[in-house]
Amino acid sequence: MSGTWLTTRAWLLMLPLLVVMISVIGWPLVDTVGLSFTDAKLVGTEGSFVGIDNYAKMLSGSNFQRTLITTAWFAIVSVAAEMVIGVLAALLLNQQFRGRTALRALMILPWALPTVVNATLWRLIYNPEYGALNAALTQLGLLDAYRSWLGEPGTALAALIVADCWKNFPLVALIALAALQAVPRDITTASLVDGAGAFARFRFVILPYLAGPLMVALVLRTIEAFKVFDIIWVMTRGGPANSTRTLSILVYQEAFSFQRAGSGASLALIVTLLVTLLAAGYAALVRKTAGSAA
Repeated sequence: MSGTWLTTRAWLLMLPLLVVMISVIGWPLVDTVGLSFTDAKLVGTEGSFVGIDNYAKMLSGSNFQRTLITTAWFAIVSVAAEMVIGVLAALLLNQQFRGRTALRALMILPWALPTVVNATLWRLIYNPEYGALNAALTQLGLLDAYRSWLGEPGTALAALIVADCWKNFPLVALIALAALQAVPRDITTASLVDGAGAFARFRFVILPYLAGPLMVALVLRTIEAFKVFDIIWVMTRGGPANSTRTLSILVYQEAFSFQRAGSGASLALIVTLLVTLLAAGYAALVRKTAGSAA
């Protein structure tokens, strides 16, 4: 069987998938690009061509810049916390103790919950009138009166980060736990015989095996955190005073709340470009890490 026929057969087998991808992804993307160069409204006329005016207004606007800072801060803090908590949880669950299997199963529950359900639960916990957090802190004497955690600009973003960490740290823990299973026991035993402490064993014996998988977890979680929408929309809708508004929420508000489809499309493409650049940078870092490990 010739190579030409094999290549043709491969393309024929992929043809249905390519048609679906072009229909579902390709055409809407092309249409969004065209829409971003117009002043079209969500309903009504198609709008006239305005060139790059939408992009210029978005990039130079104070709303975009403040929202970009909020998004970056949310992504950096939440992902960093998830990585630390996830690794610590994996190290704990890698030890031998009774009930370890049950605890591993329970740890998956937050990640398995739908994001909307998770957001609703945490909104109830933070409730300023009957929330469990206020009740616990006041009974412990740490608070004098109930607070509106999601209603104050100074605490709303931190409260969202806590909810997002609780939801997603199990993913990091599962990836790290799987990597820990590959650490040879003879190496850890030898390090114990040599008198290495817990930190030294982690730094020089365990961490090299975790580096690659953790980099993958870092890539996945950073991209997801950068384009976060659902948990913030359910809990705060970007408030109070836009203190928790992220880029995805800004896109939604621009396109649907303000019905400016043209500028909303340009903002969506800017966010897509930022996420693509972020993913490309992380992919290069993953390849570099894999090459160093090899």
